[in-house]
Amino acid sequence: MLARDLPPDRLLTDPGTITAHTTDRSGTRPDGEPLAVVRARRTEDVIVTLRHAHELGVPVVPRGSGTGLSGGAAAGEGSLVLDLSGMDRILELSADDQLAVVEPGVITAELDRAAGEHGLRYAPDPASAAWSTIGGNIATNAGGLRCAKYGVTRDSVLGLEAVLADGTVVRTGRRTVKGVTGYDLTALLTGSEGTLAVITSATLRLRPVPVATATLAAYFDTFEAAAEASYAITRAGVEPALAELVDGPVLQAVDPALRERGAALLVVQCDGAGAASEAAAVARLLEPLATTVERTGDPARAEALLAARRLALPSLERLGRPLIEDIAVPRSRLAEAVREIRAISARHGVPVFTIAHAADGNLHPIIVVDPALGGLPDAVWEAAGEIFALALRLGGTLTGEHGVGVLKRQWVAEELGPAAHAVQRRIKEALDPRGILNPGKAL
Repeated sequence: MLARDLPPDRLLTDPGTITAHTTDRSGTRPDGEPLAVVRARRTEDVIVTLRHAHELGVPVVPRGSGTGLSGGAAAGEGSLVLDLSGMDRILELSADDQLAVVEPGVITAELDRAAGEHGLRYAPDPASAAWSTIGGNIATNAGGLRCAKYGVTRDSVLGLEAVLADGTVVRTGRRTVKGVTGYDLTALLTGSEGTLAVITSATLRLRPVPVATATLAAYFDTFEAAAEASYAITRAGVEPALAELVDGPVLQAVDPALRERGAALLVVQCDGAGAASEAAAVARLLEPLATTVERTGDPARAEALLAARRLALPSLERLGRPLIEDIAVPRSRLAEAVREIRAISARHGVPVFTIAHAADGNLHPIIVVDPALGGLPDAVWEAAGEIFALALRLGGTLTGEHGVGVLKRQWVAEELGPAAHAVQRRIKEALDPRGILNPGKAL
């Protein structure tokens, strides 16, 4: 019946297409393969698909470009993949209201480029911006390099059009920056990992391109020293647009010549009218602590300084299959977290590569495993469990921006607590009573 009600090119059942839509960038390998892939082009395709799936009780896994890092787009036996990457139109871009209305398959960097033609930009800047979709970013409430000053994806989402599990279309939010009418369903759906509704368009806030930018790169003798230095910037009252940390093992993977310059790299960027004076203040803070400090106002040189951070994950993927953790801790405890992660790595004999959004305490301890292994070694799971426990003990969270997916579900109840966990389950049951939307994810 689904094939009858969809246009002829929407429902795909060939084995090659199905296999290509089974997992995401996390490398999660589900049991079995999906029944079929629906390649949606319009909201009506989503409505028809969900109506049929709801009636038949068939699980539906929404998917963008598959760049997720927690297994949120992994699709197993008996499921139906709803591929939204073909819904890739920028429907409106208003320079006067500083907003854009886009479909979920729009690539993040493409929206940023389109906004740039009007002197604006889309502030969220995930490392995967060149490949990830807006829908996927909203599903995980993605962060990125500029979170410290401009917030995460949720802070740029004004409103949504979404389709509920039974095919009902809802519109949430508004086109204004302010608005408190009713419950904040926009915020609820942002970060819900496709478990409550399928997003079919989003109204997004744009911001003016800063009039100036200044970038610094500082190398340190230890990763802990770099973490301490990043917090010194915060204590001094400077609010950088980004502050990114890369440890020695990551530098080695990106380029051995970078590792020779130090055991850690901290890249800080200030923007706006006061960028130069803020960067000068940061330089004065870092120079007594770092081995070298370089400062530039040239955009091309700034990108070169940021290259080690942007190339971190692709470089680690050349070494094997990265298991990318995503904890966040209070900024004042970042250096403590770094020391504890190093101890966990040594205790279990598991190499850990660490990068961090230092300005907001978001750490990515990455364990690289042999892709030929059928499953993860016990030592890897034990190390990951201790890292999660560390985050909670320090007053932090299991995931700052990648989402829970399937990889972190077993620790969710510990962070949320029984009462809040039960409330979230009731919300899921109210919006998806048959449990068809991305089952086994997030909660």
